[in-house]
Amino acid sequence: MNQVSPKVGVKIDSIDVSAFTIPTNAPESDGTFEWSSTTVVAVEASAAGKRGLGVTYAGTSSAYLIRDKLADVVTGRDAMNVGASFDAMVQAVRNLGRSGVASTAISAVDLALWDLKARLLDLPLCVLLGMVRSSVPLYGSGGFTSYAPDPLVAQLGGWAEQGFGMVKMKIGRDPAVDPERVRLAREAIGNGVELFVDANGAYSRKQALTLAEVFDEQRISWFEEPVSSDDLDGLRLMRDRAPARIRIAAGEYGYDIFYFRRMLEHGAVDVLQADATRCGGVTGFLKAAVLCDARSMPLSAHCGPAMHLHVCCAAPRLENIEYFHDHARIDGLLFDGAPEPRDGNLTPDLTRTGMGLELKWPDAEQWQVRL
Repeated sequence: MNQVSPKVGVKIDSIDVSAFTIPTNAPESDGTFEWSSTTVVAVEASAAGKRGLGVTYAGTSSAYLIRDKLADVVTGRDAMNVGASFDAMVQAVRNLGRSGVASTAISAVDLALWDLKARLLDLPLCVLLGMVRSSVPLYGSGGFTSYAPDPLVAQLGGWAEQGFGMVKMKIGRDPAVDPERVRLAREAIGNGVELFVDANGAYSRKQALTLAEVFDEQRISWFEEPVSSDDLDGLRLMRDRAPARIRIAAGEYGYDIFYFRRMLEHGAVDVLQADATRCGGVTGFLKAAVLCDARSMPLSAHCGPAMHLHVCCAAPRLENIEYFHDHARIDGLLFDGAPEPRDGNLTPDLTRTGMGLELKWPDAEQWQVRL
């Protein structure tokens, strides 16, 4: 007689949600936005005495949606069948709209459910998903437009000294000063480190084309959202006309597989970006990974390094994870077990189950938002 695994049929006992707003350590801005804090929405999914953790970097509206809408949809379901819970959540938000707040909420719950499943099976999540690599390259990401030259040079140069092979800076707030800021960045990191720039959609098509030629003098190899990510024709124009060494990247605002499919079918990018904390958690990120695999297209993980590490170890076309200054800092403040970079890479701790993260509640309470 075949024996049934005791893990089959384990019911999800509860979905708990918390929110934390953490001030930045300095004013920050990019080409189109300014901020002074980051709100983290954390989900803990419980079953059979285990707790899985998932996170999205969104507003408290995501937390309310999880608490008031999604928790009841997921509670009582089989903890092994994460895909069924994902589909049920998507169905539950039909009349609210799938993108935006709803997708960030679904993402946090899905991440927590995958983390819970791996813990129930006493496995690291990357092992459960099927590892294709043991570590993932990082690119240091910051260089905000609010930074004066000295902080800009110190941050990017510091990552280069730590062994990062790639760094990224923000541009687009003041196009007239961007060439000089990029020159200072190249001088700070030397010639052996790749330099990426991110305009967050701040430029017009003509501005972006002109500045791509200027940035090419500093050997820029990655131009992220030179125009709005909604302007697929503009991205395709940049991909066709920019200097050959410069790759066009976009996709961080993708909330579902249909967005990514449209972007790829349009030929809009050289590198597709996906964010598991926005695009549907592990489930949604792996769908983006399949699209990239089918097109031999590089995939990059946007922000949230701790949330991305394990799923990125299982994505065949994955090229790098964005080691975003704010999120990397928050990972260390909020999570026990947050991975630390070594020689520009992140490596999962295979002695810990799931994603290996635990909320540091005594430390986190000072930033908690009462829901």
